[in-house]
Amino acid sequence: MIRKILAAAFVVAPLSATPSLSADALGKDESCKYQGQVMAAVQQARLDKVPLDQVGETITAAAPEWPENFSAAIPQLAQHVYQMKRRDLKDHDLGAVFEAQCIENWDQIQSMK
Repeated sequence: MIRKILAAAFVVAPLSATPSLSADALGKDESCKYQGQVMAAVQQARLDKVPLDQVGETITAAAPEWPENFSAAIPQLAQHVYQMKRRDLKDHDLGAVFEAQCIENWDQIQSMK
């Protein structure tokens, strides 16, 4: 089940194509940290029972600390997270898992661009 969510890591790859502040410009650790924060915010929105169609607005209204272009991944990540049962989300820190997987697969993701 968590693997399905982590497969969403490849959804985040388009972030590096956004000219405002690309993942390449940030470097692996910082980019993966922000990606993990986005995933954690989506997970928290799901746990807070935010409706799927309001996730992006809700998260961006909270003025997150990541660069604006990272918010582009929210709709895709939300689709995956909202397919999971809330009770399953309570047992896992998807942000930390997502960040770790990003770091682990960084070179592979970069070569796919």
